[in-house]
Amino acid sequence: MTASTFRTLALELPGAVEGAHMGHPDFRVGGKIFATLGPGEAYGVAMLTPELQADLAAAAPAVFASVAGGWGKRGSTRIKLKPAQRPEVRRALHEAWRLRVPKNLLEGGNA
Repeated sequence: MTASTFRTLALELPGAVEGAHMGHPDFRVGGKIFATLGPGEAYGVAMLTPELQADLAAAAPAVFASVAGGWGKRGSTRIKLKPAQRPEVRRALHEAWRLRVPKNLLEGGNA
Protein backbone atom coordinates (compact mmCIF):
# COMPACT_ATOMS: atom_id res chain seq x y z
CA MET A 1 0.00 0.00 0.00
CA THR A 2 1.13 3.54 -0.70
CA ALA A 3 0.46 6.75 1.21
CA SER A 4 -1.71 7.80 -1.73
CA THR A 5 -3.92 4.72 -1.34
CA PHE A 6 -4.15 5.26 2.44
CA ARG A 7 -5.22 8.86 1.77
CA THR A 8 -7.84 7.72 -0.74
CA LEU A 9 -9.29 5.15 1.67
CA ALA A 10 -9.47 7.71 4.48
CA LEU A 11 -11.10 10.37 2.32
CA GLU A 12 -13.76 8.04 0.90
CA LEU A 13 -15.37 7.87 4.35
CA PRO A 14 -18.40 10.17 4.69
CA GLY A 15 -17.52 13.63 5.98
CA ALA A 16 -13.76 12.94 6.03
CA VAL A 17 -11.43 15.82 5.25
CA GLU A 18 -7.66 16.13 5.13
CA GLY A 19 -5.85 18.52 7.42
CA ALA A 20 -2.41 18.75 8.98
CA HIS A 21 -1.13 17.99 12.44
CA MET A 22 2.43 18.50 13.63
CA GLY A 23 3.66 18.90 10.06
CA HIS A 24 2.07 15.81 8.53
CA PRO A 25 -1.32 14.92 7.02
CA ASP A 26 -4.26 13.94 9.17
CA PHE A 27 -7.81 12.89 8.43
CA ARG A 28 -10.74 14.24 10.39
CA VAL A 29 -14.47 13.84 10.69
CA GLY A 30 -16.50 16.43 12.56
CA GLY A 31 -13.25 18.17 13.49
CA LYS A 32 -11.82 15.08 15.21
CA ILE A 33 -8.72 13.27 13.96
CA PHE A 34 -9.34 9.60 13.18
CA ALA A 35 -6.12 8.85 11.25
CA THR A 36 -2.79 10.36 10.26
CA LEU A 37 0.06 9.72 7.87
CA GLY A 38 3.43 9.60 9.57
CA PRO A 39 6.39 11.77 8.66
CA GLY A 40 7.79 10.49 5.39
CA GLU A 41 4.43 8.75 4.81
CA ALA A 42 5.87 5.24 5.34
CA TYR A 43 3.19 4.48 7.88
CA GLY A 44 -0.25 5.59 8.95
CA VAL A 45 -1.93 5.74 12.33
CA ALA A 46 -5.54 4.90 13.12
CA MET A 47 -7.16 6.07 16.36
CA LEU A 48 -8.76 2.84 17.60
CA THR A 49 -9.72 1.31 20.92
CA PRO A 50 -7.16 -0.86 22.70
CA GLU A 51 -9.35 -3.89 21.96
CA LEU A 52 -9.52 -3.20 18.21
CA GLN A 53 -5.80 -2.52 18.20
CA ALA A 54 -5.11 -5.89 19.86
CA ASP A 55 -7.37 -7.72 17.37
CA LEU A 56 -5.69 -6.16 14.33
CA ALA A 57 -2.16 -6.64 15.69
CA ALA A 58 -2.90 -10.31 16.43
CA ALA A 59 -4.30 -10.87 12.93
CA ALA A 60 -1.53 -9.00 11.05
CA PRO A 61 1.49 -8.28 13.29
CA ALA A 62 3.64 -7.26 10.32
CA VAL A 63 1.19 -4.44 9.60
CA PHE A 64 -0.39 -3.28 12.89
CA ALA A 65 1.31 -2.30 16.15
CA SER A 66 0.70 0.00 19.08
CA VAL A 67 2.14 3.51 18.84
CA ALA A 68 4.78 3.97 21.54
CA GLY A 69 3.78 5.49 24.87
CA GLY A 70 0.46 6.59 26.23
CA TRP A 71 -1.19 7.18 22.86
CA GLY A 72 -0.63 3.55 21.95
CA LYS A 73 -2.02 2.34 25.25
CA ARG A 74 -5.21 4.27 24.44
CA GLY A 75 -5.52 2.59 21.03
CA SER A 76 -3.45 4.64 18.58
CA THR A 77 -2.32 2.03 16.10
CA ARG A 78 0.61 2.25 13.68
CA ILE A 79 0.00 0.78 10.23
CA LYS A 80 3.08 -0.13 8.18
CA LEU A 81 1.99 0.75 4.67
CA LYS A 82 4.35 -1.33 2.55
CA PRO A 83 3.06 -4.77 3.68
CA ALA A 84 -0.53 -3.59 4.29
CA GLN A 85 -3.44 -4.82 2.20
CA ARG A 86 -6.38 -2.64 1.21
CA PRO A 87 -9.12 -4.63 3.08
CA GLU A 88 -7.33 -4.58 6.44
CA VAL A 89 -6.49 -0.89 6.20
CA ARG A 90 -10.02 -0.06 5.05
CA ARG A 91 -11.37 -1.88 8.14
CA ALA A 92 -9.01 -0.02 10.50
CA LEU A 93 -9.85 3.35 8.99
CA HIS A 94 -13.59 2.65 9.07
CA GLU A 95 -13.40 1.65 12.74
CA ALA A 96 -11.37 4.77 13.60
CA TRP A 97 -13.82 6.94 11.65
CA ARG A 98 -16.81 5.29 13.37
CA LEU A 99 -15.34 6.08 16.79
CA ARG A 100 -15.03 9.80 15.93
CA VAL A 101 -17.95 10.51 13.59
CA PRO A 102 -20.62 12.91 14.91
CA LYS A 103 -23.95 11.28 15.70
CA ASN A 104 -25.79 13.28 13.03
CA LEU A 105 -23.69 11.60 10.30
CA LEU A 106 -24.34 8.17 11.81
CA GLU A 107 -28.07 8.86 12.05
CA GLY A 108 -28.05 9.84 8.39
CA GLY A 109 -27.27 6.20 7.52
CA ASN A 110 -23.66 6.79 6.48
CA ALA A 111 -22.06 4.27 8.82
